[in-house]
Amino acid sequence: MTESPYPSAPAPAPAYGGGPGPTGKIRGTGVCILLAIVTFGIYGVVWTYSVHEEMKRHTGRGLGGVVAALLQLFVGIVMPYITAAEAGAMYEAKGQQKPVSGATGLWYFPGIFILVGPIVWFVKTNGAINDYWRAQGVQG
Repeated sequence: MTESPYPSAPAPAPAYGGGPGPTGKIRGTGVCILLAIVTFGIYGVVWTYSVHEEMKRHTGRGLGGVVAALLQLFVGIVMPYITAAEAGAMYEAKGQQKPVSGATGLWYFPGIFILVGPIVWFVKTNGAINDYWRAQGVQG
């Protein structure tokens, strides 16, 4: 038997949420809300960049930080849906029930008309992301 002159096929990419990538950072919900208020919303873009970059590094899938931040700046209304969907997908890939999904974005819009909707969305979404990182062993 002779060896094939062709290299072997590369290993398949890991499934969503199953990637061996690094974990993210736990961010205090109250501190994030305060920073968003004090910076007139600029911290919201930083938060969006950071969590999407961490989720992409961890899973190998998703928007990533730069694309998410650009979307936040130019068509921000879509980001609550996308962020919650990507966070939920991390849980789903681990075989767990997802605490947030794209539908959670409805708290943001049209939830903004009840004034507290965006806060409810952020508490739920940031909490789910933090809980996921804690389950991966992140201390915070």
